[in-house]
Amino acid sequence: MKKDIHPKNYRPVVFQDINNGFKFLTRSTVASEENVKWEDGNEYPLVKVHISSASHPYFTGEERIVDIEGRVDKFKARSAAGNAAREKRANAAIKQAKRQQSKANKAAAATKPAN
Repeated sequence: MKKDIHPKNYRPVVFQDINNGFKFLTRSTVASEENVKWEDGNEYPLVKVHISSASHPYFTGEERIVDIEGRVDKFKARSAAGNAAREKRANAAIKQAKRQQSKANKAAAATKPAN
């Protein structure tokens, strides 16, 4: 076997399933910016995962769609809001251009000498 190919920074890490709040402590090299106090009173790095054996349909026997963040819905909402804002800006620009044209026409008519 090759020497020194495995990481040396294994440490206890808490993984939390954000579907159901299930947490488990194991050893890992994964980097984390959050910490959590564990049952033994010690503080460990916290890694949040979208799915684990506690919520995966294969292990739980439940068939369900797991879309915690509603990514598709959020995308559609952002897209619709962006389109609405774009249309609003375009309509406001058209309205402003018409106002300026109307003012220019009135000013031109006022300065024209009558025949």
